[in-house]
Amino acid sequence: MTKSRLEAFSDGVIAILITIMVLELKVPHGTTWDVLVPVLPSFLTYILSYIYLGIYWNNHHHMFHAAERVSGGVLWANLHLLFWLSLVPFVTGWMGENHNAPLPTAVYGAVLIMAAVSYTILQATIIRRQGSESILARAVGKDIKGKISLILYAIAIPAAFVHQGISDAIYAIVALIWLVPDRRIEAMY
Repeated sequence: MTKSRLEAFSDGVIAILITIMVLELKVPHGTTWDVLVPVLPSFLTYILSYIYLGIYWNNHHHMFHAAERVSGGVLWANLHLLFWLSLVPFVTGWMGENHNAPLPTAVYGAVLIMAAVSYTILQATIIRRQGSESILARAVGKDIKGKISLILYAIAIPAAFVHQGISDAIYAIVALIWLVPDRRIEAMY
């Protein structure tokens, strides 16, 4: 089975998720700088979530560039990833509207960790289909960045109940780790 439909569908879903997030931002009433203060938490959470969705879109593109074909298992693993990504607008709005209260901040992290787990499953499913000597398998290697991200999310979730700023900082650090496009796959071509 070819991969073009999967890529087009995934691109469309991610584009819709970004659109939903921006539509959730409330327009302030007034024309002075001080009217922006109440919407700042929502806007900052939107920026972080936009970066996360951009990272997933970018790395998804690179991963499927290295994939030769897809199977039913890859399709289901991809839908699993898209499910968790589809929850990003909800947790973005909840966390932003509640000024980073502990529970919304922890749930935001839970969605991020599940998206990371599902991405790892998708990656492993593709590698299993293509073999351990495939371009993707060689490019990913031991996937240290992926493992570090999972550990950081696992720390950030309970940290939200200690101080939300710790979790926010960890979420930003993970985004920064992945912000530079993953060159491992590009280097294989």
